[in-house]
Amino acid sequence: MAISTLTNITVPLANDTSASSQGLLMPKLQYRFRITLENFGVSNETQELTKQVIDATRPTVSFDNQELHVYGSKVNIAGKHTWNEITVNLRDDVNGNVQKLVGEQLQKQFDFFEMSSAASGSDYKFVTRIEILDGGNGANAANVLETYELYGCYVENANYNTLNYATSEPVTVTLSIRYDNAIQTPQGTGVGTAVGRTINTAITGGGST
Repeated sequence: MAISTLTNITVPLANDTSASSQGLLMPKLQYRFRITLENFGVSNETQELTKQVIDATRPTVSFDNQELHVYGSKVNIAGKHTWNEITVNLRDDVNGNVQKLVGEQLQKQFDFFEMSSAASGSDYKFVTRIEILDGGNGANAANVLETYELYGCYVENANYNTLNYATSEPVTVTLSIRYDNAIQTPQGTGVGTAVGRTINTAITGGGST
């Protein structure tokens, strides 16, 4: 039997689900993204970093596990959370914009000439914004589907990578960025959105306590 509609190319849902919601939605695509670094370095050409991004990782968060021993059993609860660093790979442009901005940011974090540290995090921390786009360009401006905003960022590691006579690949710079917190925007799309909690409702065995 021939397939007459794409709504049939999906995972079968419950019979009481409307036909309009049975179809498979278009996924977000990995290559449709944009990264901006606000207050990075001291020059104004930070848009050059956006244009020279090769790839990047998205935020990941983990929770410490707290094991509570209670009489004849054990219970696991979530402890403190940790946002793990992201990695951004950049092409090193011939005008030296990437090198300049990265060098300025590192110098803000630590004065390598005077061998002195910054007075506080506010002197060097920046904001990283990771946007997933819908593919628009030129006259058809891109729409933002999802945004991660990373606050309290600093460069934990700057790797200027290798040079190689045997390849035509571009020279790259890899940044490992550590941050204090991450929020998904707009509100209502994920991490950072308030969720309702029902007090005194059992979540491990059903029923009310």
